[in-house]
Parts: sequence; structure tokens; C-alpha cells
Amino acid sequence: MSLLSFTEAREALLNHAKPVTGTELVSTLTAAGRVLAEGVSSGVNVPPMDNSSMDGYAVRRADVTAVGARLRVAQRIPAGSVGRRLEPGTAARIFTGAPVPEGCDAIVMQELVERDGDDAIINHVPHEGEWIRRLGEDIMDGAEILSPGTRLRAQEVGLAASVGVPAVSVHRRLRVAIFFTGDELVMPGEPLHEGAIYNSNRFVLNALLSRMGCEVTDLGIVRDTLDETRAALRTAAQGHDVIITSGGVSVGEEDHVKPAVEAEGSLDLWNIAIKPGKPLAYGTVGEASFIGLPGNPVSTFVTFLLLVRPFLLRCQGVADVLPRPIELRADFDWLKPIRRREFLRVKVNGEGGLDLFPNQGSGVLTSTSWADGLAEVAPEVPIRRGESVGYYPFSELID
Repeated sequence: MSLLSFTEAREALLNHAKPVTGTELVSTLTAAGRVLAEGVSSGVNVPPMDNSSMDGYAVRRADVTAVGARLRVAQRIPAGSVGRRLEPGTAARIFTGAPVPEGCDAIVMQELVERDGDDAIINHVPHEGEWIRRLGEDIMDGAEILSPGTRLRAQEVGLAASVGVPAVSVHRRLRVAIFFTGDELVMPGEPLHEGAIYNSNRFVLNALLSRMGCEVTDLGIVRDTLDETRAALRTAAQGHDVIITSGGVSVGEEDHVKPAVEAEGSLDLWNIAIKPGKPLAYGTVGEASFIGLPGNPVSTFVTFLLLVRPFLLRCQGVADVLPRPIELRADFDWLKPIRRREFLRVKVNGEGGLDLFPNQGSGVLTSTSWADGLAEVAPEVPIRRGESVGYYPFSELID
């Protein structure tokens, strides 16, 4: 079976992604993590009036032509109130966010002003508009501030709130069913009999999917029989958009996922030129998309982040789904590259370079906890200490 390149496999998955249908109106206060179905436009100017960006004194520049100008403080303007017109020869004590009074053309910050009773001694000659935030300088009335397909972070929900939007239209949550194959798998808390391993992938995938805002149905561990695997697929296909499995996607005698999916739907089994990873299955069961991940824990983790996550984001309606690597210095040698694209577990050190976890085996889950990202190594291209390498921080891949 020929190998797909990493880019080819990712593009193929994205081409198969079916955006969810159905939207709902949710409170802006609880919308973080959701994906906008409709854009958000402002119905107000932000700020809605010229206002002070500093605690200080509102002045007329014509009255402050030299350091040491003395002005009578004729009014006090806290935020939330409106002052009177600023008369010649006077200043107004003003606070951050307060509307600038008519006649004022600059704010002098309080640290540059001395008080002498009712007078202010201005120890600074301000320039036009100094410390004044102009009406609409952030957002103009009628401007679109958030476009459809935006995944809402704290910044975006704050932006929507800043223009008075109480609720936003979002795509419904993606419904994902997961199960895990392998007679060797047991759950933490159960006896670890000879030949058994604890099912870490179940915990990893549940956590990753929940962080992405998916509605997860966990069907647990499915034993290595064709009938049980087919039954699990039929259950998973009911009312779910995507089915994800871990393990059993190879072609061994005990790997039943491939024939089960072929019996219940359709399947493409891909060998991808990446490490860790390589085997990945895509297909459909009923109306649901199917993705079969490898069973090794690091392979499951890495292929999910780099291939499955963009697919699920596209299904959620997100417009921009591809992570962008940062170029950082490799403080290690990787002198025996292979024909597959490799993703190494690395960590940024105190000097701004990347350290390499010493054991890059696909079963070494400790490497994913130690690391804070992945370094990308192109096929057959060695990495020498001091060279730049593409780095994907986990903070950009896990959310």
C-alpha cells in the first residue's frame, strides 16, 4: 500500500469534513468555545464618545503654552458623568473613561500636575488629542466585528459584549462517539492481569474532545470480535456526526475494525508517511464519518492533534483550522531521518531553544507530558544543533 504524505492525508480528511447542520442562539456570556454561524456586527460606536484614557486634567491647549501654566480647577468629571463646557483659563479633574468636556482638546496625566488649592499647575505642554480616546476609534457603528466560522475565545465574547450583543448564533455542538478495541485493555481500578494494559487512550481522547466542545458518547472498550465491533459501530452511528476508534485499524487477524466498517459502511485505510502514526482509517457508517486511530498512545495523541483536530474543527464550522508552526532553534541533533515526516516531542528551554525528549518511542506517553510541543522533521532531512525547526506548541493544538 502506497504512503500518503502528511499534507495529502490532511487535505483528504478536510475534503471529507461535513459541517454540522443546525444552529442555536446562546448567551454571549456562555458562548466561549462555540463557533459562530452568523457574523456579529456592531450597533454602536466604541467608544461611544470622546473620553479620557488617563486619570488627569482636561485642558484647552491654548491655555497651556508653557510648562507651569496655572489653571483653576472648575469641575470634576468621574466616569459615568458628563461635564460642562470647559471655559478658558480652567481645567477639569477627569478620570479614566469619563467623557471629555466640550472645549477640551487634551488630557494631562495627573503625575504631571501639581495642585495648589483650587488651582492646577500644569508641568507639561500637551499635544493635540493627548490621552483622548476618540469616538469609534476601536469600532464604528455598523462594522462587522466577528465573521461566521470564528471559534469564540474569551477575546471574542468580550468583543461581542463590548458592542452590547447579548446572544450569538452558533453551530450546534459536534456529536462524537468513541470506542476502544483490544482484549488487552482494562480500566484503572481493575486488576492488571498478565498481558493486560491500562486504557490510557480512552482518557486522552475524552479529554481532547471535551476541550474542543464536542458532545462525547463514550461506548467504552469493545472486545476483539467482528460481531461486537459491528454492533458498536451501529450504535455509534445513531445520532452522531463522527465515530472515532482507537486500535484495530491494521490488517492483522485480531484487527476487526477494518472489516467491521466495510460491512457496516465504507472505508479507506491509509498509510500515512508520518511518525508516530502511519495507519489511519477514514470512512462512513450510516450518516456518520468514521476515523480509526492507531492504538499506540503517542500515535493516537499526535495523529489526533495534527489530523483529526483540523477535521473536527472543520465539521464544527470553523473557517481557519490549520495550526502554524513557529521557527525555533533546535538544541539537539537528529541525524538519522527517515522517509516519513516525523513529529518529535520537545520542550522550549530557558534560552529559547528546543530540547528533545530522549525516548521518542510511540508507546512512551511520558514524553507527551514532559513536552510542551512538537518539532517537525521533514522526510530524509537531518536536523543539526543550532538549525531552525518548525515547532507546534501544544497550546495551539489542545483547546
